[in-house]
Amino acid sequence: MMKTFEETFPIRSRDCDLNGAWRPSAILASMQDISEEHSLLLGCGRMELLKKNMVWVLSRMELHMDRYPHKGEKITLTTFPTPTRLSFFPRYYILTDEHGEMIGKAGSLWLLMDIHTRHLLPPGDIARLIPDNRDLSVPMRLPATVGALQGEEFLSTHQPVYTDLDVNGHVNNTRYVDWLCNVLGIETMRAFELESIIINYNREVLPDQLVTLRRILRGQEYRLQGNANGENAFEIGGVLRKREQG
Repeated sequence: MMKTFEETFPIRSRDCDLNGAWRPSAILASMQDISEEHSLLLGCGRMELLKKNMVWVLSRMELHMDRYPHKGEKITLTTFPTPTRLSFFPRYYILTDEHGEMIGKAGSLWLLMDIHTRHLLPPGDIARLIPDNRDLSVPMRLPATVGALQGEEFLSTHQPVYTDLDVNGHVNNTRYVDWLCNVLGIETMRAFELESIIINYNREVLPDQLVTLRRILRGQEYRLQGNANGENAFEIGGVLRKREQG
């Protein structure tokens, strides 16, 4: 059983932001892709789960970046799961540069969902496919809960569009970070980068749901909450870091 999985790849222009740095949503997309590739090797990839009317959905994600790589740099992304906790499947990620220096780390919690009823499912037999990685050192704690924040508020709305949606028919987990960067604004994202990102995915957002976005800033702390159909669909929190010029 393959306990860990890694890939090395260059940062491409299509995955960079206006500063030439790896876009946060592209980082999450790479983590999603490598999770699927590892799950496929473990026998619990998407196609195998669909035979049981199941799919993977993300419940929480926490990412910390010490440095954002730029176009042309080669990055190694390593991932591994750990034993289930209740209904959650924890999975960790480590990002290293060409010199072997860790530039980022992340933790996530995944769940199983019935693709037809949209109800969450217990781990069941899928838990037996997860390698016993209790001997591995995890790079960080499990993802935290997004805390409350008081500060400058900005309200907006967003109707999910074609590019927001994924194969599960709902807004993809990576798109919420794009929404965050968009509501923070171009000038903020020119001057700052996301040092940390904590995302709590509370309810899936479907194509016909208008989302109310409530952004709060206090100094270099931020929080974004999205409500759909009167319910808290997701929360994102974290800290901004002044972007190095050069």
